[in-house]
Amino acid sequence: MKKFLMLFCLFSVSLSFAQQLDFVDFKRVESLVVFNQFAVDSTVYNSYEVDFKIKSATDSIYLDAVGMRFKHVALNNTAVKYKNDGKHLIIYKDFNSGELHTLSFVFFSAPKKAMYFLGWENEGKNQIWTQGQGKYTSNWLPSIDDVNDKIEFDLSFVAPNGYEVISNGKLISKTESARSTLWEYNMQNPMSSYLVAVVVGKYNKKVEISTSGIPLSYYYYPEDSLKVEPTYRYSKQMFDFLEEEIGVIYPWQNYKQIPVYDFLYAGMENTSATIFSDAFVVDAIGFNDKNYVNVNAHELAHQWFGNLVTAKSSEHHWLQEGFATYYALLAERQVFGSDYFYFKLYESAQDLGRQDIAGVGTSLLNPKASSLTFYQRGAWVLHALRDKVGDVVFKQAVQNYLEKYQFKVVETVDFISEVETLAEQNLADFVNVWLVQKEFPFDAAVGVLKKQSEHIQEYIMVDCEAKTSKCEEYLKYYVSDEAKAKLIAQMPQLVAKTVFNNGLKVRQAISEHVTKIPVSLKLDYESLLEDESYITIENALYNLWVNFPLERSKYLSKTKNVIGFNDKNVRLLWLVLNLNTPEYQSDKKQAVYNELVSYTGVAYNADLRRSAFEYLDVIKGCEEQCKSNLETAKSHHNWRLVKFAKQLAEKLAQNKE
Repeated sequence: MKKFLMLFCLFSVSLSFAQQLDFVDFKRVESLVVFNQFAVDSTVYNSYEVDFKIKSATDSIYLDAVGMRFKHVALNNTAVKYKNDGKHLIIYKDFNSGELHTLSFVFFSAPKKAMYFLGWENEGKNQIWTQGQGKYTSNWLPSIDDVNDKIEFDLSFVAPNGYEVISNGKLISKTESARSTLWEYNMQNPMSSYLVAVVVGKYNKKVEISTSGIPLSYYYYPEDSLKVEPTYRYSKQMFDFLEEEIGVIYPWQNYKQIPVYDFLYAGMENTSATIFSDAFVVDAIGFNDKNYVNVNAHELAHQWFGNLVTAKSSEHHWLQEGFATYYALLAERQVFGSDYFYFKLYESAQDLGRQDIAGVGTSLLNPKASSLTFYQRGAWVLHALRDKVGDVVFKQAVQNYLEKYQFKVVETVDFISEVETLAEQNLADFVNVWLVQKEFPFDAAVGVLKKQSEHIQEYIMVDCEAKTSKCEEYLKYYVSDEAKAKLIAQMPQLVAKTVFNNGLKVRQAISEHVTKIPVSLKLDYESLLEDESYITIENALYNLWVNFPLERSKYLSKTKNVIGFNDKNVRLLWLVLNLNTPEYQSDKKQAVYNELVSYTGVAYNADLRRSAFEYLDVIKGCEEQCKSNLETAKSHHNWRLVKFAKQLAEKLAQNKE
């Protein structure tokens, strides 16, 4: 990157405020980011160069830049008057319409948000990752906290040798020196600044090529080679399916997926580089309980819906989340079948109905709507609309919409108009019922599903809230696994030996709902400890331990090597049950307790720490080290852990009084 190659500076990129979008259009950012040997929460000087065009005469422009310092600020290579107010870098000059300019500078950033340095002080995962959605990118990269201006970002990074650096676009050069490596990435098309991202860490990767020739890179920790297949299962199949179903070629140069430690959400659809929580990195057993397939498909769909075409404001946020949710379900239908697809839609309709009953439902166009509304009601709008206008019209309208507004921002009317034009229908009534009105049209949604799916008809029909003579027959003979699980939840006392002959879902329902185990079912119930389901094993271990105290040692011996998910769900339960079984491993109680306490420490992920704290609280075992770790949890970047830690600390203090 010409003059930036030798600068050891951290760079941040961004867009500008809505107020100035009528005056300036930022076109392209070229940046070099140099990490300061991974000093925690800090970076060194960063170089930045941005090309922009003046749309209307103005006396100033600005970039959003939170808590940064600047040097060598120049406009077209000449020093220029500027101001740093702590939130913006403001450039003063009499700008005239039509002018093209280049702004350059170096800056220092010590981000408090949006860029996270994890593991460097406690021998953890040693990672850096970003999360810019909302208006956070400006905390680490001068940018524009507005989605309405899209910029081409060409980013380069210098990092110590031995680490992978993954960012938006195509890696065009990698140059190693004695201690560090320069990584240069190129984007060909513009994007909103909240989609700028970088990950630094120790990774290997597997690469597949889509049918259309797009490289698909699956990153993984070196120790997780056996988890690559179950974690990324169906990735290429879903990519190929979505490209064909959407009817618009994938709009970016490549697609990368990177798991990170203690991510704030399930996943984030940064342009060409999805970041996701490593809680979804699973083995073959974990895949049966909590896999990455839906999150994988959802973030991939965003590459079109949100990244290629972006909602103009939060009022139209469903155009991103509703579309991504619906197309993820379509991809899952390709993998798991139609019954799965319709059942997921039925579950979301139930959730939306309950939200209305609770009095917290809103219009889909309410900018303060819940995630449930934006995601699930948005998906339902598309499914109901497709049912109304037919597959051919719906698919062509989506294609037209994406092609017409590619690399632009949109409102709801832009999409609806495309459908109306092709369908030759006025959709005002549809829009009012499905998008505008506060209540979700639950009855209409269920009616659509009943018309489309015998599976849903059966599921609704099979109901034993009021016990009938048919209930036992339903469990004996063929109805779907979902229907049987529903019956077991309603009437667990009806479970007989023959019910154990069903698949994983039904057996999991038994482990969850049959908590009082008849002696006649003891042997069958013990077989649940061998299921390929960590949820089933966890439930069964606890229930067997409670019901048959004389055989507790047997159950603990049988499960002593089972760890479970990323949060060690089975292992934590095993440790607690061990401590409460005096006759089992009586000489190892201190080591068992120490292991449980260790999981509250900073070296472990937030979910694991929280679960360990909860168990220690239950057994009244949160002593000095536990309380010390609880204090450190109060300053974690994950707000859920922070809230939990503060509440537990307050509870422990009250109990002490």
